[in-house]
Amino acid sequence: MSLTYNPKKKKRARTHGFLKRKKTKTGRQVVAKRRRKGRARVTI
Repeated sequence: MSLTYNPKKKKRARTHGFLKRKKTKTGRQVVAKRRRKGRARVTI
């Protein structure tokens, strides 16, 4: 039996990273909203 969560930095960045967010309209909205809220980290 294996563990469910096997973290990988590259996979995480490619799935939730800044470049991925900027590609889609909704992704850009997410970044903008988080900036407006004043998040310390907008994406990974």
